[in-house]
Amino acid sequence: MMEAGTTQLLEKDNAKSDYYQKAFEHIRDFESALAYAPNQVYIGNITPDELNNVERPWYENLLKDPKRFGPFGEILPEDEFFGLMASSDSFDLVVLEEGFSKEIKDKLSNHPLMTEEELGRIKTGAKIQTIEELVYEHDAIPLRYNNQIVGCVKKAHDRDENLNAHTMLENTATKASAYLALKHMIKNAQIAAQDIDYIIECSEEACGDMNQRGGGNFAKAIGELANCSNATGADIRGFCAAPAHAIVNAAALVSAGIFKKVAVVAGGAVAKLGMNGRDHVHKGLPLLEDMLGGFALLIGENDGKNPVIRTETIGRHTIGTGSSPQAVIQSIVYDPLDKLGYKAEDIDKFAPELQNPEITESAGAGNVPEANYKMIAALAVRRGEIERADMTSFVEEHGMPGFAPTQGHIPSGVPYVGFARDAILQGKMKKVMIIGKGSLFLGRMTNQFDGISFIMEKNPGITQKAAKPAEDVSKYLAEAFREFADYLKTRGESDGSQ
Repeated sequence: MMEAGTTQLLEKDNAKSDYYQKAFEHIRDFESALAYAPNQVYIGNITPDELNNVERPWYENLLKDPKRFGPFGEILPEDEFFGLMASSDSFDLVVLEEGFSKEIKDKLSNHPLMTEEELGRIKTGAKIQTIEELVYEHDAIPLRYNNQIVGCVKKAHDRDENLNAHTMLENTATKASAYLALKHMIKNAQIAAQDIDYIIECSEEACGDMNQRGGGNFAKAIGELANCSNATGADIRGFCAAPAHAIVNAAALVSAGIFKKVAVVAGGAVAKLGMNGRDHVHKGLPLLEDMLGGFALLIGENDGKNPVIRTETIGRHTIGTGSSPQAVIQSIVYDPLDKLGYKAEDIDKFAPELQNPEITESAGAGNVPEANYKMIAALAVRRGEIERADMTSFVEEHGMPGFAPTQGHIPSGVPYVGFARDAILQGKMKKVMIIGKGSLFLGRMTNQFDGISFIMEKNPGITQKAAKPAEDVSKYLAEAFREFADYLKTRGESDGSQ
């Protein structure tokens, strides 16, 4: 699927560049991607702090005995993901070669989360000649595995570019990856899919047609696949900050009593596969952006045990905040701390943009998480909360290495939520701040920056009070009606009316 990434598409027809020809020599095999330490952090098999102990470059120092499954999910091979896309397809747009379809269906039958119903959605498949005709004569996008075409994604409309084959590939991949994450979350939370009341989807893709290009609704499409039959939902968009916005909205809905269980989900972005590939290939690195990310979280009522989200103090970059680094950090980090009377050192860990630095440094973008921590520390010095000499130790103690794939919305603080929950429940931490940041200028509608944050905190042991049951007023109404009837009767007798 790497060839569907934006960089590869742009370079494919660039006669002045040999990147496209070289790129596919730099694709890792599944075993190398599985043993890559940041990927193992993402699914919870090692912690971000433990990642600090793995020698860099991580792509050369692979872990021994890596696991496909972890506490927070799994690393799914590409061939099985094609099968998951076929199972997620509602309009017969994903066509797999018949032999490949059978092979993948057999593999997925051993997956611990796949049901017979889900396997049954994978069609028998088509002959390779039919698929090649769709690709070369009808604008379908090929699906390749081991350099062989094993399927394709068809366009959903002949003239609507919003339903062309490439867009349908992107959206189906987003839907499938979010669906898998949601399945894992339901299992890990030990709930039934039907217990979920509402779903908020917060990826960076948009589904619609020529009359409503981003009309949606990924949330209900994903929930339908996971059998969340009692849920409704909607999509939230906000570039990289969308997941934090979605969690804040979910917390508000639950806190207000509108819904009891809200799932926040997001799938991966095909467009960002190989996004910095030119630099990686030029410097002899593997194409490290070879992972589609996905996540799902459950926001529920206060049970007196799990960490709480401090909804009364949300960090937010307002329209009037400004875009200077100091203004941004003040608004999304220190303003909410000031409201609670906290200092920066009261937060055990800050989780801002958690991009894997091996991906960004080689592309000239530096170590993004470290840059955030240095800004937080610098402002703490300016505020007199720490000494300048303590900046390095502050970054080490309250920060962490980036480990998330550069999938835009995926790294934005949220991948640390599972670790934060575990650490708080184990008594190792008390407070964690999750920070979402987004560059809105990319949409060419505004030059505004965006940011929002929230604090996860140890539960004080206070559960939400049940709402007082509505009082039965029927007897009072009956008495009132009788009194009013008596009044009318008395009045009629007194004025002589009948």
